[in-house]
Order: sequence, then structure tokens, then C-alpha cells
Amino acid sequence: MQTQEKEGLENLAACIRPWPFSFAWDGRESNHFYCIKLPILMRSIGPLHFTEFHLHSHSHSIPSQTMAACSSSILLFLLFGLLTIRSHKAVRALTSPSDIAALMAFKSAVKPSSIPSWSCLASWNFSSADPCSSPRRTFFTCGFSCSSSDPSRIIQLTLDPAGYSGTLSPLISDLSMLTNLDLADNSFYGPIPPSISSLSELRTLTLRSNSFSDSIPPSVTSLRSLESIDLSHNSLSGPLPKSMDSLTNLKRLDLSFNQLSGSIPKLPPNLLELALKGNSLSGSLEKSSFDGLTQLEVVELSQNSLSGAIEPWLFLLPSVQQVDLANNTLTRLDIEKPSAGSENNLVAVDLGFNSIEGNIPVNLASYPGLSSLSLRYNQLRGVIPAEFSQVQPLRRLYLDGNFLSGKPPAAFFTSETALSGSIGYNCLEECPASSQLCVPSQKPVAICRTS
Repeated sequence: MQTQEKEGLENLAACIRPWPFSFAWDGRESNHFYCIKLPILMRSIGPLHFTEFHLHSHSHSIPSQTMAACSSSILLFLLFGLLTIRSHKAVRALTSPSDIAALMAFKSAVKPSSIPSWSCLASWNFSSADPCSSPRRTFFTCGFSCSSSDPSRIIQLTLDPAGYSGTLSPLISDLSMLTNLDLADNSFYGPIPPSISSLSELRTLTLRSNSFSDSIPPSVTSLRSLESIDLSHNSLSGPLPKSMDSLTNLKRLDLSFNQLSGSIPKLPPNLLELALKGNSLSGSLEKSSFDGLTQLEVVELSQNSLSGAIEPWLFLLPSVQQVDLANNTLTRLDIEKPSAGSENNLVAVDLGFNSIEGNIPVNLASYPGLSSLSLRYNQLRGVIPAEFSQVQPLRRLYLDGNFLSGKPPAAFFTSETALSGSIGYNCLEECPASSQLCVPSQKPVAICRTS
């Protein structure tokens, strides 16, 4: 028997002084015991494994009542110690070994110098506590969540924005029950490991505002449970994965502000929000890419290199509310009226800073809910259709920086109008200098004549 076990058993003599007793284990006896306090006793018991325990009376006569009381106390102490041992062992084995290994690999891939003492990762001490044990007051205080139905499995990895720097370990794939991976607003770099495709339960992937590079792994499209992807504000490059449409549960896709190139592939059929702004996407907008997107509400494709025409189908998508194609190289705008009796939800359109030529499509005034329209800094000519002064919801109108001519609709300047925006820097006549709509001033006549 080990020394620690012997000392633990000896300490059990606490309640029976001054009579000499001996405790025997494995055939050996020991005398001369000393009383100790319960906290010390419990510390001594710790992880002991008791095999045999005998209480022997020696030459002194001991009252039977005292013997019974002491024996009961000792048995209670033993029972408490054994329960403590069992509980202690259960806690140590609570989290799945594969999940612990994955968390350890994840932390080891982060530079220690980038882990502040107050951060979530600093509290991940694998030698002192089990990740899924509770309450987590000192160790593993934050950064992940364990399942309520299966406390041994980690289902969320959601780091705090502490400025962590490092790579994303491929062993992240061993967290096979993970539903949410959120490393946003840190300084992770390097590629997104293709092994991430093993996270078959993943619903939310948020790596926003880091420094991830290389291409988006095509294997990501095998994550059929994904509902939201946010990889915006990184340094990802290359084309979008071709099989994006296989993500049938995806509702939100944000890949904005990267270095992605190429054309837009066929998109997931149940998208609500599409955000690809601030990339180098090129080519024309193809209807086939948006086929079947009956729930799409937001189209955010500004600051790319998209070219060609904007065709009528885009504004006739049944659920679309906001379309932003500003800062591209689009050259033509074709608009059809929404069908009579059909529900149209279009609220805001921004086509500014393109190269759109021709007249302002009067059919834009047929969209009943349109409240914000920007066609600023294009190559538009002709007059401003009077119909725009009759669109009741219209509150923001930006037509500045074109070559529009003639007189602007008088209704723009009445006291009843709530219209804001600008029709300045055109070739308009009689635009009241007192109206904010006419700021900045119109182009010089010489430019208007030669354009």
C-alpha cells in the first residue's frame, strides 16, 4: 500500500483519542494515532482505494457507546470519501477524449504571445480541469459550449475577439458534433483547412474579420446543414466553389471584402441574404445563377467588376427588397413593370458609380414600395421622368453626376415633399439653387454641349 493511503487511514483515528487503536491493512498494523480535523481528513482520503479496514481495541477498556459512535463516524467518513472519489473520477472523464484532443490542437495552433491573460483561451487549462465540467469558475470559463443532451460533446466554439493569432488546426474536424464555429474579429491566418468538411452538424460558420487566405475549400459545399456562412473581411482569393447550390439549407452568405474572382455560380436555392461586395468578381449577371431563389431578399454585389446589362428578372425576384450593384462596370439597365396583382417588395436600389447609358427607365416608378433609388455618376441622359415625383414612398433619390437635361419635376421642390438626395452636377435647367436637391451645382454648359 502506498504511503498516501497509509497516512489517510491513520488519520481516521481522529475521533477516538485517548484510547490506543490500531488499523490493519494487508496484514500490517500501526499504532499511535492523532486526532485531526475533518477538512484534513477529507484531503487525506482524496483518491485512496480502501482494501481492508479493521478497528482493534487494546488493553484499555473502551465504553461500548463510544466504540459505536466512533465506528459510525469512521464509516460515514469512509462513505463520504468513496463518493468523493467516484464523483472526482466522473468529472475527469466527462468530455469526449477526441473533443479534448481537438481543443488542445486548436489552442496549440494559436501563438501563446497572442493570448491575453484575461481571455477565454487563457482559461483553457487541460491539466487542471475537464472542459465540460461545471461550474466553470476558474478554468474553461468561455469560448465553447457543451451539449445539454450529451454533456461529453462540444457543440459550439465561439471565441472572444481578443486578437488571437495563429492558424486553424485541421484537427478542428474531430469536433464532430460542432454546430457553431465563430472565430470572428481576431487575427487567424493561413488557409481554411479542407477537413472542415467533416463537421457534418455545422450550422453556422463565422470567420469574419481575420486574415485567412487562399481559396475557399470546395469541400465546404458538402456541409449540408449550414445555414449561415460569414467569411467577410479576410484575404480569400480564387473563384467561388462551383457547387454552392448544394448548400440547400443556407440562408445567409457573406463573402464580402476578400479577393475573390471569377463569375457568380449557381447559388443556394433557399438564400435570404447574398453579400459579395468588395471583391473582384467579373462577368455579367446570369439569370441561371439566381434561378429558383424565391426567398432572396438582399442582393449586395457592389464594388466588383461586374459588366454588361442589368436585366428585368433581377427586380422581379418575388422576395427581393434591396439590390446594391454600385461601383461596378455595368452599362445597361432594362426594367419591366411588375405584373398587375403580383406582390413586389422592392424597397431600395443602388446602381451608382457604373457606366449605365441611356435614359432613366420610367418603369422604376412602377414599383410601389420603392423608397430609395441611386443612379448617381453614370452616363444617363434625357429628362427626369415626372412619374418619379408621384412615387409616394420615395424618400431618397440620387441622380447626381449624370448628363440629365431639361427641367426637373416641379413637385420635387414643393413644401409637401419629403424627398432628400441630389440631382446636382447634371445639365438641368432651372434647378433652384436654394434646394438641397440641386447641390452640387450643374455642370458647365460647355461640358453639357460636347457630351
